[in-house]
Amino acid sequence: LPAGASKGAGVHAAKCTARSVQARFFRMRRLLAIVMGFAAALLFMPSPGAAGDAVPPPVTAGQPGPGCRVRVTPPEYPGTDVHHTLFLPTDWSETRRNAGGRWPVIVEYAGNFHPPSGSEGTVEGAALGYGLTRGEAIWVVLPFVRADGRGNSPTWWGDEAATVAYAKANVPRICREFGGDPGRVMLCGFSRGAIAVSFIGLADDEITKLWCGLLTHDHFDGEREWGTAWGAPLDRYRAAARARLTRRGSRPLLVCQAGGTAGIRRWLESSGLPLAGVTYLDVRIATIFPSLPHEIAPGLEVINGHTDRWVLVDSPDTDTARAWVKRLLAPGAERADRPAAVP
Repeated sequence: LPAGASKGAGVHAAKCTARSVQARFFRMRRLLAIVMGFAAALLFMPSPGAAGDAVPPPVTAGQPGPGCRVRVTPPEYPGTDVHHTLFLPTDWSETRRNAGGRWPVIVEYAGNFHPPSGSEGTVEGAALGYGLTRGEAIWVVLPFVRADGRGNSPTWWGDEAATVAYAKANVPRICREFGGDPGRVMLCGFSRGAIAVSFIGLADDEITKLWCGLLTHDHFDGEREWGTAWGAPLDRYRAAARARLTRRGSRPLLVCQAGGTAGIRRWLESSGLPLAGVTYLDVRIATIFPSLPHEIAPGLEVINGHTDRWVLVDSPDTDTARAWVKRLLAPGAERADRPAAVP
């Protein structure tokens, strides 16, 4: 004790010190709880749009089933690597199919192999059809058959005639075997696949009859010249594209383009083609992905604004595209712009 201090005063001082230490302890504990709670909130807080992100299921070699995405080699290509992928919605069942149940079908063509944009050039790497339907339709990604007939082509069309024939054989077969509604089959594509929507999908009258509507994202048949035998010179390419696009008739067409559809609009409006049923969507990629790279899920990343994965992330533009597809594929919506069912 300090000199001159009484014993009682010392006891009182000790009690005060103890109470002070105790108070500081409880304050620190409360502060620590607040900090830990805030840290936990940050740790488990979903990124913007994460709650609504759609992640395509992985491709397996198993049998088709509800909620599964499988690799399929058709009987025309035994012993080869030619294949498509097939996804059946979670409400699919053999019992329901056998009872006459029918599901809408979204068929897709993938982009070229292009590492700078993250495009793999494979049927497995496609995402557009799944994002547009959120897994509520039969989703098929068709290949471009390689010129040697032994595998899928990662760039452009491969054997054009074989690629067209593959669609003609397999889309009706999928409808027959899995309950796809032949009157509700739409075609979509990204980049190379966007051009293929008409280059392949409208190649002749027979294949055109498969589709009730069309959707393209990033590029369009005839929009610009390509350094290929089929895509140059521009005047010749556009004449061929015009002939293909004439087959569309009045089928609904949604044209999507990152950064704006102005260039495609100019081409179509100058083409002399009838444009009834054409809708445009300027996709604001920089708003959907403010910074890149953007991880949607482990192993599923967007590294470039030229991507089909924007439809996996909730946004006003994604909502617009999904709503368009939902209207097109609505059951019982018999319209003049819908082709007759394919047997």
